[in-house]
Amino acid sequence: MAVHNDVGAWGEGIAREFLLAKGYAIGEENLKVGNYEIDFIARKDDRIVFVEVKTRSSRSYDPLDAVDRKKIARLVRAADEYLRARQERLEPQFDIIAVVGSATGGYEVEHFPDAFFPPLQSYR
Repeated sequence: MAVHNDVGAWGEGIAREFLLAKGYAIGEENLKVGNYEIDFIARKDDRIVFVEVKTRSSRSYDPLDAVDRKKIARLVRAADEYLRARQERLEPQFDIIAVVGSATGGYEVEHFPDAFFPPLQSYR
């Protein structure tokens, strides 16, 4: 496995524990929907939450920069497909979790709930 995959898997593990500690009920992990993978699909407070996790080993590159307009559009399309296929009626929420650091040197977790709002025609 490539080093970046190891870092990503480690960051997703940190994000999973973070979400559980905050009261999110995780239903799906690393779910492939079409050509996109949704890191986590969770539920909290009558909402279905689609979570994108970005992990970096240092702050030299902001993890949020990796969530650009194209990635947002793909995540929204995947969420829309997921909601339609399962006939979900919960309000969707899109969160980003940034994990910066390493397993041996400490790390920081930043959570951005409702990180972006998709256009209304994107979902229902």
